[in-house]
Amino acid sequence: MSDIVLDCKGLPCPQPVLQCKQCIDNDHPSSLSVVVDNEAARENVIRFLESKGYQAIFTSGDQQWRIVASGKSASGDQALSADACGCEVMSQAQLQALEQKITVFVPSDVIGKGDDVLGGKLLVNFVATLPELGDELWRIVLVNAAVRLSVPGHPCFNGLKILEDAGVTILVCGTCLDHFGLLKDKGLGQTTNMLDVVTSMQLASKVIHV
Repeated sequence: MSDIVLDCKGLPCPQPVLQCKQCIDNDHPSSLSVVVDNEAARENVIRFLESKGYQAIFTSGDQQWRIVASGKSASGDQALSADACGCEVMSQAQLQALEQKITVFVPSDVIGKGDDVLGGKLLVNFVATLPELGDELWRIVLVNAAVRLSVPGHPCFNGLKILEDAGVTILVCGTCLDHFGLLKDKGLGQTTNMLDVVTSMQLASKVIHV
């Protein structure tokens, strides 16, 4: 077992991932253990550690999880690296060489205010039109009530699944999924945290806010 143990119980998103990042940046451990007390943090920490070249396994007990990361490889240090969510990202220079790399930020399951039924229909039409962005569409970020779009049966689900199958990265807020009781219902995308969201906005050449 690792000598480094990070106790992240009770910490809100994205603090568990940020503590892991700080530990790795400062101490460069060959292994470490992380204790969390919710499933969203467990998924986010495992994805982050794997993006840094570790092999991560977890054990559960008494409403908490212990994640043990070991065997750091060179894969986390490649020029074409992985970001906090474990998704392959380009360097700033590579991004600047492209015309556009668009992140779409969706904070609700409706568009606009006034009539939620109309707003839901507008959002379905919006998702159905996103393929018109072509290869410039890079990531879709779902937060707050928008995480409902990731659940099979939602009117936007099939449109998002088509985009994901075509190579678009879809990030779904883990804290929001947990809030709405949807962690086990998610049928597409990667469970994510606020560090991933901020990174996605920083690296994009354009952010579309719905």
